[in-house]
Amino acid sequence: MPTARFIVSGKVQGVFYRASTREQALRLGLTGYARNRPDGSVEVLASGEAEALDALERWLQQGPPAARVDGVSREDLPEQSLRGFHTG
Repeated sequence: MPTARFIVSGKVQGVFYRASTREQALRLGLTGYARNRPDGSVEVLASGEAEALDALERWLQQGPPAARVDGVSREDLPEQSLRGFHTG
């Protein structure tokens, strides 16, 4: 399955960003994780259909209502087989 890593910057910690990302990813049929980074950003690794990854990227640019997203970077990675979608 295609896999991508996203780094989301802005006010994205302490606003249910990871939990909301998990809900969105599961709705899209994606696997992977969302986790806080020490610099205040959130890292999202997702694997699934290319269209679903594109839809997740669009959602990440907005995030949940309390978030303020300043930027989303994307790195396409070699295909990976991941299970579930976790937050950490």
